Amino acid sequence: MKVNWLEFIVGCFLVAGITAAVVLALKVAGLTLDAGSGEFYTVYGRFSNIGSLKVRSPVKLGGVVIGSVSDIKIDPKTLQPVVTIKIDRRYSELGSDTTFSVLTSGLLGEQYLGVKPDFASMDDDGNPVYLKDGDTTNFTESAIVLEELLGKFLYSVSSAKTDNGSSN
Repeated sequence: MKVNWLEFIVGCFLVAGITAAVVLALKVAGLTLDAGSGEFYTVYGRFSNIGSLKVRSPVKLGGVVIGSVSDIKIDPKTLQPVVTIKIDRRYSELGSDTTFSVLTSGLLGEQYLGVKPDFASMDDDGNPVYLKDGDTTNFTESAIVLEELLGKFLYSVSSAKTDNGSSN
């Protein structure tokens, strides 16, 4: 009987370890369920360049996750990326002029949407105007593409060298 108890305890420990590994893998991959209220509203953002932003990327306000990217499509008329943003209803008082920016965690980290709220949006009666479900915003800032920055830097360095060499 002792051997069977030992095998049972080892089996339980193995199952717990596998369960913990699966939960950790899902959490790292961003596939866990949202911990918010479960109620969201949708806002659409038009960008000129979204870099490597992906579906399920977080939407952060001051470093706090308030939503996620739920879809990315190209508008067939303007040929611009349109990002569908799900925001937790707890954060429903974002002004209509709130800016959404594609940002990067660290130098080469994942990309996410940063939110810069604007609380000064007012209607004709002086009441604040908030983003509502289904609104489309053009207050967006596109991703900074590292390769483009490096290319511009190298071009400016090479043209500066040729300018200095011709003036001697």
